Amino acid sequence: MSAPSFRPANHALTTVELTWIEKRIEHWIRFGRPVEDRILDRRRRLMSFTPDSVFAFIRWAANDFGTVVSCIDIVRAVGASESCQTVPFVRPGGESLLRQNGWPKVRRVLEAIDGVEALGIDPAAACPDHWRHLHHRLTVVQEPRPYTRERHEAWLRRRAAS
Repeated sequence: MSAPSFRPANHALTTVELTWIEKRIEHWIRFGRPVEDRILDRRRRLMSFTPDSVFAFIRWAANDFGTVVSCIDIVRAVGASESCQTVPFVRPGGESLLRQNGWPKVRRVLEAIDGVEALGIDPAAACPDHWRHLHHRLTVVQEPRPYTRERHEAWLRRRAAS
């Protein structure tokens, strides 16, 4: 099933198509701060994000025999003139900070997101390097370093200085 073609009204926004068909297809946003949320019909909606915002997009699909797709992407929305990577159901695409497939790895990412939230930190405000680190470590089946308040404070200072 391919994503339908659509262009957001504001070309500077990154738009994600979410779908929900009970026991067949579920696309949802795990975290992020959408600036626009448009319902298309009972099963589909569009959420839009401003440039530089970070969000987690989960895709799950099943057939009569069980789960066939389990995927999570953590994406940084890009500006209108920035180059970007294609991400299914995300227009025009974004900077991929993390992509994991398969339920065991998706579950590990969800646990890492829960860990960031347990610190009282919005995962969308966490250092993008943490999501890249998590992606690389899970890809090579190594234990990732947890996100800490100290790492977050260092990220905030680096961002303020640049």
